[in-house]
Amino acid sequence: MLSAPGALYAANVPEGTVLSATQELVRNNGSEPASLDPHKVESNVEFSIIRDLFDGLIAIRRDGSVEPRLAQTWENKDNTVWIFHLRPGITWSDGTAITAKDFVWSWQRLVNPKTASPYASYPGNMHIENAAQIAQGKADPQSLGVRALDDNTLEVRLTQPNAAFLPMLAHPSLVPLDPILINRFGDKWTKPEHIVTSGAYKISEWVVNEKIVAVRNARFWDNGATVINKVTYLPISSETADVNRYRAGEIDITNTIPVNQFAQLKKTLGDQVSVTPLLSTYYYQFNTTKPPFNDPRVRRALNMALDKEIIASKVMGQGQRPAWLASQPEIGGVTLSAPDYAAWPHEKRINEAKKLLKEAGFDDAHPLSFNLLYNTMETHQRIAIAVSSMWKKNLGVEAKLQNQEWKTMLDTMHTGNFDTVRYAWIADYDDASTFLNPFRTGDSENTTQYSNPAYDEALRRAAAAGDLSERGRYYQQAETLLGEDVPAIPVYYYVRTHLVKPWVGGFAPDRLGYFLTKDLYIKQH
Repeated sequence: MLSAPGALYAANVPEGTVLSATQELVRNNGSEPASLDPHKVESNVEFSIIRDLFDGLIAIRRDGSVEPRLAQTWENKDNTVWIFHLRPGITWSDGTAITAKDFVWSWQRLVNPKTASPYASYPGNMHIENAAQIAQGKADPQSLGVRALDDNTLEVRLTQPNAAFLPMLAHPSLVPLDPILINRFGDKWTKPEHIVTSGAYKISEWVVNEKIVAVRNARFWDNGATVINKVTYLPISSETADVNRYRAGEIDITNTIPVNQFAQLKKTLGDQVSVTPLLSTYYYQFNTTKPPFNDPRVRRALNMALDKEIIASKVMGQGQRPAWLASQPEIGGVTLSAPDYAAWPHEKRINEAKKLLKEAGFDDAHPLSFNLLYNTMETHQRIAIAVSSMWKKNLGVEAKLQNQEWKTMLDTMHTGNFDTVRYAWIADYDDASTFLNPFRTGDSENTTQYSNPAYDEALRRAAAAGDLSERGRYYQQAETLLGEDVPAIPVYYYVRTHLVKPWVGGFAPDRLGYFLTKDLYIKQH
């Protein structure tokens, strides 16, 4: 198969638009990134910046079609051997050539257990040859099914066809990195004075907990289609401060909109309020190895006792929907059903939850008590207060609220030092497996440490399914098991909210919630 035809995905300035003489943008990123090494990170906090700095083989357009990026064309044999032909003359921001060998080295580094990447399991989930075994420490990284046929040609071998392969390929963990740079500077390679990039921008300044500044990469292969010359990312976690600085003219695009100001801002700022759909689920995940959360009855009881309709419509109230699936009801062409108890009357669910807790040894005389951890942000606090009060009122359960800064919470989560923790998953691609893979036994993102062989088998069969209908049946099996075992409580399905200045053109987040600075422009104002 050849690459998809069509116009390149870049800043599309309508005819007659008068551009500002100063093409500079300030966007709030919401938190200080844990790292800008694409192999060391796992969230939109980091990927929002990394997507501006690095290009991959392909990208997915907003309409879901595949767009050539560093790869100009590609073909495959039996959907198991893929050959990618790189664009002639592509270089790093320092002018040295980007080659197929850089991809091979980077992907080997991603799956190497020594790298300890949260996305180490991802190439295995793509069914790249030997990737799963390497990530588990059972094979040499050199045996990964990826090789450079020459400087401009990359071969990727899969163990089985994978319908989601191309969409999965667009993930930022799969961008090429410069091996010479990383071997020379180690963990310090992302410092502004060292880093080289392959995307539209390169870092010029990084003041921790204050700002990251990036400027145009003149050597970017598509630099001619870029308009914004400089972008500043702010790490403001306070939603109130975010809005205040937006109103003061210091920010062009906010990270989000506080739920308690949403209605008023909609009334006063009108079209500056942006609300877009997002393939993302907000949830609380359990440490399933730690009593009492090693008992699925306790986990299921806590899930049943939440009034998610109130959380979605009253606590949030921006268009969010109550969630009973880890994935989404409609995703990647399949429709998935929630557990039966999701349709029960609220009182029936509470009564069943009480019964389950009693069976597990908890009642008024011996109440359940645990810690509920969330990362510092007003909205997460509001939801945690609502959730803990529902558990207290409905079940007599005591959830003690704890908050940590983003990077600290991630460390706590990955070391398993928690009872219950607030988390969310934004789709890496438009397919249910992006939400379901993190609950597979041994997956590098499986911080719940949940393990169910029947669940793993359902996902294995889904990946090997011959058509969409069959794949959907296995995804449903997996979701049904999650509804019984509840390693995480789905709370609501997201929407993406921002305040956007009227002079910012080209703003249109995709279904994964991302917008690239290279697609934007500043109108005269």
